[in-house]
Amino acid sequence: MAFTHIPVLYDEVMTWLDPRPGGVYCDGTLGGGGHSGGILSLAGEGASLYGIDRDERAIAAATERLGGFPGFHALRGNFHDAKILLSREGVDSLDGALLDLGVSSPQLDEAERGFSYHEDAPLDMRMDTAAGQTAADLLNTASESEITRILRDYAEEKWAARIAKIICERRARTPLATTGDLVACVDAAIPKAVRRRDDGHPARRTFQAVRIAVNDELDPLDRALCDFVDLLKPGGRLCVITFHSLEDRIVKRCFQRLQHPCTCPPSFPVCVCGKKPQVKVLAGGAVKPSKEEIDRNPRAHSAILRVCEKLEVD
Repeated sequence: MAFTHIPVLYDEVMTWLDPRPGGVYCDGTLGGGGHSGGILSLAGEGASLYGIDRDERAIAAATERLGGFPGFHALRGNFHDAKILLSREGVDSLDGALLDLGVSSPQLDEAERGFSYHEDAPLDMRMDTAAGQTAADLLNTASESEITRILRDYAEEKWAARIAKIICERRARTPLATTGDLVACVDAAIPKAVRRRDDGHPARRTFQAVRIAVNDELDPLDRALCDFVDLLKPGGRLCVITFHSLEDRIVKRCFQRLQHPCTCPPSFPVCVCGKKPQVKVLAGGAVKPSKEEIDRNPRAHSAILRVCEKLEVD
């Protein structure tokens, strides 16, 4: 299957990132290179873009697509390590950066990757298939309390404890091996009456939570956002697209904290902590896809774009 992906909120990202000639940019979630190609096209002559991705197929597809741009550089790795990866390339500052969080369409559509609950496939869910534990490894070894925590914290699953209990009971007989095994556990844990009232497949929350845990998507996110802000030149912008409330909450709170870092009590007449704003939040806080975009690409319906601009700090 070809690695093709429809970039979400494309026009909005290009507007707010505002790529310019000679600029240095980073796409921390390269994917198929849709956003990156737009950035390079708009920036024009002399611009450089460093695209980071854990998925070797994404790296290969983006390199094939964008190889004609002399300023394109693909880096295999995790955007959580952007400072290290970019420093190896001699890059210590950026004019703009983009993070499009979540799972790409090719990863969802390739059954063998194990991200989807719609088809029975190996229970993998790794974005980097050459490293780390699989979803099967996690679910067959983690304690019942740890699985409960993952489902509760990463998907706000009301039936977390019950699902974890069923998983542990079933793996005691036969280890979980496929996505179908996990779906069966969810089906067994949640009453039929509740499942019928669910807005969508009830397994979607469990799959989201396990995927986040396998790929360690949330815990390092706040630090990674701060690293990208550190890398920005004054006037540079960071665009972040999220697809669920847990990610969006982290991004929103991080941007707010960087915009209003003062820790003085409200009763103080003037600031004495000395903490200065590092960014200005743009775009009215959040940008959502238009109805027309959602009609063209239903997977865009939950997307939210947040943007901040680096301030000059004394």
